[in-house]
Amino acid sequence: MKSLHIGSATIDIICIVAAENIERMTMTNEGKSFLMVESGRKVPAESISDHVGGGACNTAVSLARRGWRVAVLARVGDDLNGEAVREHLARYGVAADRLITDSDAPTGTSVMIASHDRNASIFVQRGANERLTMDDIPNAVLAGHDLVYVGPLSSGSADCFPAIVAAAKRSGALVISNPGIRQLTSRTAAFVKALGDVDLLSVNRVEAEALVPAFAARSEGPDPVPGPDAPALLRRGLSFGGFEMGLLRFLHEVREVGPRWVCLTDGTDGAWLAAPEGVFWRASAPAEVAGTAGAGDSYTSTLAAALAEGLAPEDAMLEAAINAASVVSVVDTTSGLMDRDALATARARFADLPLFRA
Repeated sequence: MKSLHIGSATIDIICIVAAENIERMTMTNEGKSFLMVESGRKVPAESISDHVGGGACNTAVSLARRGWRVAVLARVGDDLNGEAVREHLARYGVAADRLITDSDAPTGTSVMIASHDRNASIFVQRGANERLTMDDIPNAVLAGHDLVYVGPLSSGSADCFPAIVAAAKRSGALVISNPGIRQLTSRTAAFVKALGDVDLLSVNRVEAEALVPAFAARSEGPDPVPGPDAPALLRRGLSFGGFEMGLLRFLHEVREVGPRWVCLTDGTDGAWLAAPEGVFWRASAPAEVAGTAGAGDSYTSTLAAALAEGLAPEDAMLEAAINAASVVSVVDTTSGLMDRDALATARARFADLPLFRA
């Protein structure tokens, strides 16, 4: 099968700091945590390394490892980092001929500061990733793909999202959207309207909650009261800016505007998938976490490929959970991605991973 991945290409500089050298402050009411280091102090790092990342590159490598024919469409700078992106994709058998060299902006770069037991704080220069236009994506580029994956789009690039998914849908591809939080909060109305051209929408819990105000008024009434053994998010629901929705109602309303599947990932608390067959929750697979970068990309790309290949929702979620666990066991976003044979072997080992059907 053949896929095209549209979005970002970055160089990730990852700094791992021991837990005792970095402090965390958590705000209970806001549900936010902050990593802190002492001002003026040279903090020893366990490791500092650089890797190729970005949503388009990460998900392309994921499907290439699965045996798909894969290409990336993204903008990079006319610089050494842009060359590093091309070399990385070639190493994994990903076609880089659709990468666009931008002489007026650098390749996107991120610096991640992380401890083994805490999510990373990320400094990001998006660079060329913000400059995608529809002139970069003619219909001929989209034609002939079984799947078109649209990752998070930055700033001006996000303005292209409705036209990208509409053109991809016309081409006959399965259309996957995994947006970023800035894209959702700055262009909510346009994004929701474009969901009619999306087959699979995948968001994490924070991104889902940002969409709650757009869907809260579409229907009335609470979800059925879940039992005490139901997964936490089903019992708690979603809230944002004074708006609240039950999880099942949210998933139903999003599917009503277009997507066949809606996935909501919730970190170590597993993931939800609303599908024609029903609503499923599957636990996350156990992992010794070295870094959380790339977990969402690996989950969504694996889920999308498995569904495109005809796997049942619960089996697709199992493969996605396994691949995400493998990715977080290493520092970077791609070296932990599993090939098809490894996933098949792991599926047998994790067949009893908890499954709940709402």
